[in-house]
Order: sequence, then structure tokens, then C-alpha cells
Amino acid sequence: MKRPPVRDFSTLRADFTASIVVFLVAVPLCVGVAVASGVPAELGLVTGIVGGLLTGLLPGSSLQVSGPAAGLTVLVYEAVQEYGLAALGALVLAAGLLQLAMGALGLGRWFRAISVAVVQGMLAGIGLVLIAGQLYALVDAKAPASGLDKLAELPRLAADTAGSGDALSAFAFGACTIAVLVLWPRWRRATRVLPAPLVAVVLATLAVFLLDLPVAKVEVHGLVDAVRLPGGDTFSALVEGGALVGAIGTVIAFTLIASAESLFSAAAVDRMHDGPRTDYDKELMAQGAGNTLCGVLGALPMTAVIVRSSANVSAGAKTKASRVLHGVWLLAFAAAFPAALGIIPVAALAGVLVHAGWKLIPVKDFGPLWRTHRGEAVVLAVTALAIVVTNMFEGVLIGMGLAVAKTAWETSHVHLEVEGLEGTGTIRVRVVGNATFLRLPKILDRLEALPRDRRTELDLSGLRHMDHACAMELTGWAERHDAAVGAEAGAFGVTVTPSKDRAEGGSDTPGPDDASGRTADDASARGQRDGDGSARTQQLTAAEMAERKETAGSRT
Repeated sequence: MKRPPVRDFSTLRADFTASIVVFLVAVPLCVGVAVASGVPAELGLVTGIVGGLLTGLLPGSSLQVSGPAAGLTVLVYEAVQEYGLAALGALVLAAGLLQLAMGALGLGRWFRAISVAVVQGMLAGIGLVLIAGQLYALVDAKAPASGLDKLAELPRLAADTAGSGDALSAFAFGACTIAVLVLWPRWRRATRVLPAPLVAVVLATLAVFLLDLPVAKVEVHGLVDAVRLPGGDTFSALVEGGALVGAIGTVIAFTLIASAESLFSAAAVDRMHDGPRTDYDKELMAQGAGNTLCGVLGALPMTAVIVRSSANVSAGAKTKASRVLHGVWLLAFAAAFPAALGIIPVAALAGVLVHAGWKLIPVKDFGPLWRTHRGEAVVLAVTALAIVVTNMFEGVLIGMGLAVAKTAWETSHVHLEVEGLEGTGTIRVRVVGNATFLRLPKILDRLEALPRDRRTELDLSGLRHMDHACAMELTGWAERHDAAVGAEAGAFGVTVTPSKDRAEGGSDTPGPDDASGRTADDASARGQRDGDGSARTQQLTAAEMAERKETAGSRT
């Protein structure tokens, strides 16, 4: 029998070692995310198992690891509070099917077109709400429902904690957990053996067990009992009673946020190794398949998780076998040691999630971003605050709308160059850039400030784009200027030199010259009568005139 090559053994050994590391990282995170989401802890393990055994086996990204993520905690909690735990599976199932369809249609690559500022703002908003909510769990208190209420009630929480011995004990364990998470990675040799989240949770659990303190612990329901298959009554409840619109919004939010986080994570993981690059469409379908199965099992939604993925790469993983094996270890743990979850203090898991929430906030990146790209920094901050004030879905929509508006404003620069203001001859105005309705007020202000008793040549050939609103308004300005000059037929007060695109038939929107019955040939003839033999006869586009609107080289 032919012996396998040595390289296969070394690869398998590396993947086996990496799978153990990822498993140790995943256990406290799976449980912590589930508890923070308001669902049984076992459902977090179910999602981690599906992420390893199913999504890990499918093509897409070779080394990134999927499972329940802190980035979806707030949205899942809101969905459970709104529709109930029984409906969670139906929502996740619908999101998974939508991801499958998007991947099949080749839409995976388009997620790279999402503004990075919106994604960072989304994660920052999630981090803020997550921290605010877990501060309550840190002292075994119940958190308010909305993000604003969580923040507003913090002073009362601090006062109540100071007057309660049990709350102070829980807070001490949570604070020590955070301290271990911050300090343990500095001991690099130890970090290679045991990940910080596992060490922090184990130490807190041992301390609570040995001291026998009255601290809240994770409730254990059993893996089989925690799984809830969505039935027909679940789907009908989401459709009836006016809940359909909200449910659709939740499904879309699950889909977009999970997909964006997974594909951004894939791009980050690709930069960590030299192996095969991610196929974004296949990865989106792999995530969809995983979420579909999670929905069938009534578990949490999954995304690719950068913490586990980076641990996988850092531990030396070579192939997808490492993430599949980590799913095997999660299944074995959930099946063989379910009671182990019942001794974990909730305050320790809250500390893990407070630390995870803080890492979602780009504190170090915001300062440089503000100095170099202030508009992007504003989009990031507004998105984060909108999520805190409203909810996840509406906050992301506000951020995306602001990003689109910022881009439209930045690309609508118009420059007006004016010649001939001195003297009594013809005034020549050249408009360059992109003319949109956003810059229309300044364009008209500049044109209407010109002398009304002198002929004007309006050269639009430098415009790359002019929308319909600009074309119509310039038509009106040309007619008003003609009337003010009082020119006779054949000697109009405004001579328009259209743009090249219109000369080539690029737009059928009438320009100032077209609307008043004057053709490009008329404009050329008039330009020649004025001694300007270079007057162009190109056709005017409705996409060309609102981008640069200042005179004599000034920029709007």
C-alpha cells in the first residue's frame, strides 16, 4: 500500500492543531453571544457546529471560520423581543435562502461596493449597544430594551450596584475577566497554547465555584431541547397581525449585515495568508447554506467571524479541514459535557462581550480618518449614533443614505470660467465638470449676477454630465437673459455652445438652446458673427452642467 506523502501528514497535523485552538476560542464566544442575544446558550453552539461542519466544508473561503457573531447580537436580541424565540428560526431560514439566491445570481462581489465607513459605523454602533447592554449583565441586572434606554439608565445601574453586595461580586468577576482578556495576549508564549477568552472564562468559573458566591450562571436546557424547528404556525404568525413589514425588514437586515460582515472578513483573511483567494459568490452561498440549516434548527444566524478566522490562520491552518474539525469538537463538547455550561458565570461571559464590543469600535482609526477623510468620519459617526438611537436596520439605512448623499455632493463639482467682464463686448462663460441639481442654486446665482445688458456666450462643452433639472433651469435663464438684453431676431442675448455628448446624441434632454428654438448650427453661426470662429456645434447633454460653478477658476 502506498504511503501518503510526508507533506500530507504535516498539513493534517497543522490543521488538527489549529482546529483545537479555534475550538477553544469558539466555545466561550458561542455561549456568550447566545446569552447576550437572549436565547439558550446551546443555540450558540448549534450555530458554531453548523458553521464548522457545513459552511466549513463548502467552497468559498478556505481558512475563515463561521459561527455566531457579536455583530449580530443586537439585531437578534431585538428580533427575539419583537417576535419571540420561536420565530427566530423562520427569520434566519429566510435570510439564508436570500443569501443563497444572491450568491447564485453573482451578487457576492457587489458587497465590496458598500462604503467602508458605513460598515465601520455599523460595527461601532453594534459595539456601543453591546457594551451598554452587557454592563447590566456584568452585575446580574436586566437591561432595558432600547439602546438609548440602556445608556440613560447607566447612572441608576451604578447606584444600585454600589448598594448591593451580590452585584459588586458579579461586577468584580466581570472586571477581572476583562482584565485577563487585555493582559493575557501580552504573554505571547502562553497565548499560543491557550486563547485569552477561554482562560478568562475558566478562571472566573473556578473562582465562583471555589468561593461559592451567589452569582448568576448560564441556564442549561440541553442541546436537543434547545433546538426548535420552525413550523407553519410560526410563519403564519409573522405574516399576520401587521408583523410582515417588520419581519421582512429584519430578514433583510440579517441578510445584508451577515453577508457584508462575512465578505469583509474574507477579504481581511485573504491578506493574512498566501493560499487560495476567496470566491465571493461561492462564499455567500456557503453562508446562505449555513444560515438555512441554522434556521431549520431554530439557531442563531451565522457570519464569518474574524476573531476565530485570524486565530485559525495564526495557528498555522493550511486547509479547510481545520474549520471542519473545530465543528466536530464543538459537537463533541455539546453532546458530552452539556452540564459544563451551567457552571459558567454570566458576568464572565458579559466581560468577554464587553471586550468584543470595544474591539468593534474603531477608536484608533477614527482620528486619522477625521484628519484625512472628514466626510467618511462623519458617515461613520452618524451611522453608529443612528443605530444607538433607533435600531440596527434603520441606522444602517441612514448611514447608507448619508454615504450616497456625500458621494453625490463630492462628484457634483462645477467650475465656471468667465471672460470678458471688462469692457462692453460679449461675455464668455465656460462651464466645466458635472452639473446636477445639487449645484444648481450656485450656478444660477453666478449666471444671474452677470450684466443683463450684454450678450453672453455659454459654453457647455466642458461638461461631462448635466441632469434634466439643470438643463431646464438653464433654458429659463437663457430666455430671461434674452428678454433682458432685448435682442432682435438673429442676435440673441445668449449664445449656447453645447457639449460634445449631445452632438453625438448622448442625451435627448433639451438644453437652453434647444428649448428656445435655437440650434447648434445657429450657435455656431452666431459665434462666427461675433468673431469667434472656434464656436463649437456639439449637442448639449442633460448631464453636463452643475459641477463646477465658480467664475474665473473658483471651485464650488
